Amino acid sequence: MIGCVGDDAYGETIIRNLKKNRVRADYVEPVTGVKSGTAHITLTEGDNSIIVVKGANDYVTPVYVQKALEVIIHSDIVIIQQEIPVETVEYVSEVCEGNGVPLLLNPGPARPLTQEVVEKSTYLTPNEHEATLLFESASQSDILRKYPNKLFITEGEKGVRNFNGTEEVLVPSFPVQAVDTTGAGDTFNAAFSVAVAEGKEFSQALRFANRAASLSVTKFGAQGGMPTRQEVEAYFV
Repeated sequence: MIGCVGDDAYGETIIRNLKKNRVRADYVEPVTGVKSGTAHITLTEGDNSIIVVKGANDYVTPVYVQKALEVIIHSDIVIIQQEIPVETVEYVSEVCEGNGVPLLLNPGPARPLTQEVVEKSTYLTPNEHEATLLFESASQSDILRKYPNKLFITEGEKGVRNFNGTEEVLVPSFPVQAVDTTGAGDTFNAAFSVAVAEGKEFSQALRFANRAASLSVTKFGAQGGMPTRQEVEAYFV
């Protein structure tokens, strides 16, 4: 994990929780006099609305990321999102492309992307709302065809849609009783990245990711709802 937290109780809790879950936090540093980034979530009718207060996330600059350059260029895959500065997303996309490292960009919160970042990203995983904002001048089907096996649009309980080079496909999700959809997209991205990094075919990777995401909505909380790998794989036994 590469990032910044505030020098507050939230920051201490975040770092402690990462370590508890066996995530290396060598490059997660507190910023003096700054609050940790927070997300304020409202749940209604099975869906959620999120207001992000970036706080220390604004300090994840290209210069900061350079400290972890060796980690990035030796990674199996890098996941990045947009709660950090625009120039950092651009910088990481350049580093990954230049070193042949697959990059998954979860373009949320939605904001404009340069064509260069789109091209340098190996995978783009917007939800329907984000896809509409990012590619407002074209139809969804046209955009999917333009980026085969790069663009994966998540559609909540329906599943995930992409163009596989031959046809547009909706890979269905798994029916569950949803309690809290917060973090489902994050869970999908994490599980998809693990599966791809381990060499699974797209169809297998998408089913694995969909299963993980479906399990995540059966509990409250973003990270709290995320299933373990054992829970996900139990379904496929």
